[in-house]
Amino acid sequence: MSLNPLAGKPAPRDILVNVPRLITAYYKEVPDPAVASQRVAFGTSGHRGSAFDAAFNEWHILAITQGICEYRKKQGTDGPLFLGMDTHALSVPALASALEVLAANGVDVMLAEKDEYTPTPTISHAILTYNRGRKSGLADGIVITPSHNPPESGGFKYNPTNGGPADTTVTGWIEARANELMGQGLRDVKRVPYEKALKSSTTHRHDYLNNYVADLGNVIDMVAIRDSKVRLGVDPLGGAGVHYWAPIAEHYGLDLTVVSDVVDPTFSFMTVDWDGRIRMDPSSPSAMQRLIGLKDRFDIAFACDTDHDRHGVVARSTGLLPPNHYLAVSAYYLFQNRPNWGKQVAVGKTVVSSQMIDRVTAKLGRKLYEVPVGFKWFVDGLIDGSLGFVGEESAGATFLRRDGAVWTTDKDGLIPALLAAEITARVGKDPGEVYRDLTREFGESFSDRVDARATPAEKKLLAKLSPQQVKSKELAGETIQAILTKAPGNDAAIGGLKVIAEKGWFAARPSGTEDIYKIYAESFRDANHLKQLIDEAQKIVSAALAQG
Repeated sequence: MSLNPLAGKPAPRDILVNVPRLITAYYKEVPDPAVASQRVAFGTSGHRGSAFDAAFNEWHILAITQGICEYRKKQGTDGPLFLGMDTHALSVPALASALEVLAANGVDVMLAEKDEYTPTPTISHAILTYNRGRKSGLADGIVITPSHNPPESGGFKYNPTNGGPADTTVTGWIEARANELMGQGLRDVKRVPYEKALKSSTTHRHDYLNNYVADLGNVIDMVAIRDSKVRLGVDPLGGAGVHYWAPIAEHYGLDLTVVSDVVDPTFSFMTVDWDGRIRMDPSSPSAMQRLIGLKDRFDIAFACDTDHDRHGVVARSTGLLPPNHYLAVSAYYLFQNRPNWGKQVAVGKTVVSSQMIDRVTAKLGRKLYEVPVGFKWFVDGLIDGSLGFVGEESAGATFLRRDGAVWTTDKDGLIPALLAAEITARVGKDPGEVYRDLTREFGESFSDRVDARATPAEKKLLAKLSPQQVKSKELAGETIQAILTKAPGNDAAIGGLKVIAEKGWFAARPSGTEDIYKIYAESFRDANHLKQLIDEAQKIVSAALAQG
């Protein structure tokens, strides 16, 4: 991809979001549900948008929350709703709007103690912990976050009683009802003033932080990390876990340094991402320059995105590990160091994740479960314990407790970060060195992802790519072995296509969260072969758009 001249440099003041104007737009801009870009639309991770574009405003949140209340009633979900938010500027007003509706509908809401920011995994953890052993009165949750997206973005995600991201059946119902409510001018939305909602008998406080921190020893070998005295560095990137890391260090006696605990809704401390925008992406070398520059101070360092559901690992040996590299290392290590996981427990990955994971999984003698992009596809396997480790190319992962029980059913950025410390402590090598060992055994992978702008109409065309649009019998000089529009693991639609040859593959699909499309490619030959894969993939995408 073409790097913006600002990429990797400190964010200049003239690109910082004007927070007062953003909040004003949240309350003053009224979306028109007749305009596609202003409707409620759930992608792979909830409804997202900017108040400036009339895509994430008070009307959206009031309507979505009322839709969730009605969906809960329809399903008979009458336990508490765990409500949390990240540090994006729009998250605070969105939480207030949501609480006004939840209180008016008589929903028992669990707010964080001291109005603390709430990482996505702590919501999933809270739901599963509360529901354990229950058959009725089950809890669910709402996470207010646009993940790593730019500072002007807002996001709103519903997690049902399974603790994971809602599937399309659920989100489709809520989306349709929310748009109907907006079309009626919010006539049927129940609402009470915020101060009344705060004082309501249905509004409660929950200690997300200490409940989560105290349980971490059941998923990570904290004793091994402590006893090894490895020096750890963490950059919360101004996100929802900013106040979690110091308690983790204190509780478990870790030598851990938080390099910055600044919370700033403009995220002015960030270095600029590849396209000239501010984005709190821990897998991006451009966005991670601060921690990369500090790598020699620590034995292992890591960062998480704004809602702490994604991870980035910085090793002294190699710098920032590409997510695919670390996912392969994680699977390789976990299945050899979790003796209480059953022999039938499998590895889960998305169709756009590295085939290095496939090779590692085969070596381990484990089954591979390959699904479309979207963490919701892993939920059932995590709950029943049939999936031990699951990961996606965009640095999202979670895994089972050490005893083989479910930990979270949503992405958890904190535990993969801490796993990097466990690996360094127990293996005596950092994850970068472990990955180098894997390449000696399985071959070296060359991979890349190309992002390009796409309109909503173009994204719809790309989601319907078919095998018939691939006219060639060869891919980058090799015979095509398979053209997939459905994932091998669960036969669900990819929302694009994947073309596979002996030494390389590519996949093309529209983003579910931004107006871009993505081409993923991987070669097990060399960098020139990778470039050829990407060039041929781009021709196929261009032809599909031209046909549209």
